[in-house]
Amino acid sequence: MSEDRFMKGSEFIKRVRKYGKEHGMSVEWVAERGKGSHGTLYLGIRHTVVRNAKDELKTGTFNAMLKQLGLKKEDI
Repeated sequence: MSEDRFMKGSEFIKRVRKYGKEHGMSVEWVAERGKGSHGTLYLGIRHTVVRNAKDELKTGTFNAMLKQLGLKKEDI
C-alpha cells in the first residue's frame, strides 16, 4: 500500500485472506461477531476488529490492525 493511497476495509480483508492462503494459515471473516458495521477477522489464532468494510481505513487503525494480526505493511 502506498502512503498516498488509502485502503478500504474490504481490501484489507481480501489481502489478509491472500496472505493466509499463501502461508497456509486459516483466515475467517465473521461479520456477525461485531456490533453494527463491525466484524471480526481471524488469522490463525490472532484476530482484529474491522470497522465498516466499505469505509477507508485510517492510518492509525490500519497499523493497529496489522499489529494485532502480527503482520507488517510489506506482508499485505
